[in-house]
Amino acid sequence: MQLSQKERTLLEDQKAHEELCIKKYNNYSNQAKDPQLKQLFQNHAQKEQEHLKSINQILGGQVPNIQQGQQQQQQFQSPSIGQSGMVDQQEADLCQDMLSTEKYVSQSYDTAIFECKDTNVRKVLNHIQSEEQQHGEQIFNYMQSKGMYNIH
Repeated sequence: MQLSQKERTLLEDQKAHEELCIKKYNNYSNQAKDPQLKQLFQNHAQKEQEHLKSINQILGGQVPNIQQGQQQQQQFQSPSIGQSGMVDQQEADLCQDMLSTEKYVSQSYDTAIFECKDTNVRKVLNHIQSEEQQHGEQIFNYMQSKGMYNIH
């Protein structure tokens, strides 16, 4: 498979985004005090590693095999804000940063998808984008369950 210069540039951007997500999720997992949040960040770091592998395969001229299985959604119970009734501001900041990052990364996949000429590459990128959206949803659900994100 031969990539155009534009495709290569967009994929290199996505590669950098995935590398940053891996670093942030691993770093934030180490900072999280809540075991549930720590696990959520660790799971997302592993998924981002898979995304990076797929992007590297495409950049190497191969179309990766994507697994069609849906990532299991993590459910969070309604507000359990902690014993003191206070939101942990550091964890709220970590979550807000990752939610913003996932929004940005998902948007950038949208552009890359529309600029790829190979249908199979589009399918892989679409699959990755869907998983990025799931990450955002899981972070949102966690935040909402902990009183960090309120919809008015």
